[in-house]
Amino acid sequence: MRFLTITTAIAVLSASMAQAAAPHEISWEKAYEKSEALVKKLSLEEKAGIVTGIGWEKTICVGNTYENSEFPSLCLQDGPLGVRWADNVTAGVSGITAAQSWDKELLYQRGSYMGREFYLKGIHMALGPCLDIYRAPAAGRGWEGFGEDPYLQGVAAVQTVTGIQDQGVIAVAKHFVLNNQETNRKNSTSNADDRTLNEIYIWPYARAVEAGLGGVMCSYNQLHGTWACENEYIITSVLKEQLGFKGLVMTDWGAQMSGDPSALAGLDMTMPGDIVMGDGYSWWGANLTAAVEEGRVPESRVDDMVTRIAATYYKFGQDSKDFPEVGIRAFARDTAPYVDAEADKHVKVVRDIGAAAVAVLQNDGILPLNSNKLRRIALVGSDAGPIPQWVNQINNCADQSCAAGTLAMGWGSGTADFPYLVTPAEGIKNRAGKHVQLLHTYDDYDLDTAKYISRDADVAIVFSNTDSGEEYLNVDGNVGDRKNLTLWHNGDNLIKAVADVNKNTIVVIHSVGAVLMPWIDHPNIKAVVWPGLPGQESGNSLADVLFGDVNPSGRLPYTIAKKESDYGASIGKEFAIEYTEKLEVGYRHFDAHNIEPLFAFGHGLSYTRFGYSRLSVKVNKGNAEVPVSASVTISNIGRRDGAEVAQAYIGFPKNAGEPPKILRGFEKVFIKRGDKATVTFDFTAIDLSTFDADSQKWVQAKGEFTLYVGASSRDIRQTAKFTL
Repeated sequence: MRFLTITTAIAVLSASMAQAAAPHEISWEKAYEKSEALVKKLSLEEKAGIVTGIGWEKTICVGNTYENSEFPSLCLQDGPLGVRWADNVTAGVSGITAAQSWDKELLYQRGSYMGREFYLKGIHMALGPCLDIYRAPAAGRGWEGFGEDPYLQGVAAVQTVTGIQDQGVIAVAKHFVLNNQETNRKNSTSNADDRTLNEIYIWPYARAVEAGLGGVMCSYNQLHGTWACENEYIITSVLKEQLGFKGLVMTDWGAQMSGDPSALAGLDMTMPGDIVMGDGYSWWGANLTAAVEEGRVPESRVDDMVTRIAATYYKFGQDSKDFPEVGIRAFARDTAPYVDAEADKHVKVVRDIGAAAVAVLQNDGILPLNSNKLRRIALVGSDAGPIPQWVNQINNCADQSCAAGTLAMGWGSGTADFPYLVTPAEGIKNRAGKHVQLLHTYDDYDLDTAKYISRDADVAIVFSNTDSGEEYLNVDGNVGDRKNLTLWHNGDNLIKAVADVNKNTIVVIHSVGAVLMPWIDHPNIKAVVWPGLPGQESGNSLADVLFGDVNPSGRLPYTIAKKESDYGASIGKEFAIEYTEKLEVGYRHFDAHNIEPLFAFGHGLSYTRFGYSRLSVKVNKGNAEVPVSASVTISNIGRRDGAEVAQAYIGFPKNAGEPPKILRGFEKVFIKRGDKATVTFDFTAIDLSTFDADSQKWVQAKGEFTLYVGASSRDIRQTAKFTL
């Protein structure tokens, strides 16, 4: 029997991931030296130009700064899953689906290929990743980020930021902070206490800063009545001073609400430069120059803005003669130079992470499918098929807002154009073989036809979806956030109709987030498959799992409840959005209130079985960085090779005031059938600490802790206790 040893620690990359930094990257210290020398050469007007965007739709990128004789115009471009408004780029998996893989190496590879494509297009700053916590299940842009848990978000942030910046491109984490819904995003205040703010919402940014993050984008909303982009506490006190952030803070597009206050609060760059996007006026530019000359803003603050911007540019070697010319024309696509940033290896990463992210939520043994034993498969639902012909072409709807055909990403500024899109029907057809007859209907409302083609099929696979996105696009009355958690396109009725006539019904749902499943107990529904938002290789990734070429190892990055009222937070409709749930976000709320979820955070099934044993915990006396370590043995006791995601949750001492248990480690490990692996978890000091609002410091908890290790937040296999 073969043994493997796997170690998990947020700061440790596996050997295949520990690639060299960007070819021309230098230390922050040297970058600041070069930047400070630059600032001495610049006039006040030139400095104001570096910190001010040129204006909406007046630039070659979605945002550009002014150039001068000493410093170039910087190109800023969306987004978190690929290069927006560009051709010859990859449209990969969304952030939420990347997180669903729970695979650190693939998360890094995803960041790396995206960084490479931004680099080849000559883009200085990639506007991503999105680190918004999925607080409420209907939140419109939750799919851009990495789920409901700050630890999972933090790991994904580190891998993504490192991958992007290893390619010489500045990653810009967004939206800082408490921008957790689209409803009234420019007309609301998000109110969370300091402990909640730091333990939940700032946590992933802190981990990204530790990884060398170059940029942070402040958000549209207010915090306790002060606009995020002029909030001195979060920008300067927390981000720059407490976390030691050395990069630049920029606005979201149109999120600057003042001139002098935002400058004094610590803002470094305004984007796209207008007061109201496209109006030609600016809070900064000439107005910032005047503010300095009139003594309202010290020139040292402007110097600091420029120093941070230029230092970040220098750090990643963007002053090298090798850095490409800008190869996009965001507002005049047909005039862009031809730059092919796609690559076969990028496509492979998309397909691999798409398959690794497929979460099989329920399986009564029908999966994996054996094509040699099938003669007829029914495919039902528009989500199985292409974007309809009436759309004319695959990218014809503004920022992927078609809400028609198969769903592979949400809508809004966090999208990219598809070079192609492999539909589920195409992927299944190609994998099933010519001897298998595929019957299909893409009409969600013709239940009679759905029943007719499903009745005599060996297997009926019924598809549905739910979509969401950014509030500047209204899709069927959903203004960014979803109106409810029900399936779109008559999904519930379609699923029931098919299940009523076929005893081997498989449900496949492409969704931005959790949905309600009133049909889940139907006896004919033998499997529920959750691919998320897989990008251009959607159908291939799905077929890889359905037919067993890839053993599923996806795990939910959020909780799916039995009913909507079970969740601890919802979309706020009032001006003041009170975060009354405090630390009880997602699964923490379900645990704290003894609510049974339909499918738990971290849940996902495999085609094999894993056993857990020999959990041991060691308190590392004298080791301030890693006070506690633990190890557990995982055995593949099934019939197939496969990957397990071992998840470590910490139960704090009761006097710490934490939820019952919180994620503090995970590792995906591939184990051949009959083999074992030893997984080791290293818990850092901050993993075992709470944030003290009075001192504004993290304080290590004291007392008896409980370590829970298992396959999900509700599937705990081993427990152990330790005392600090």
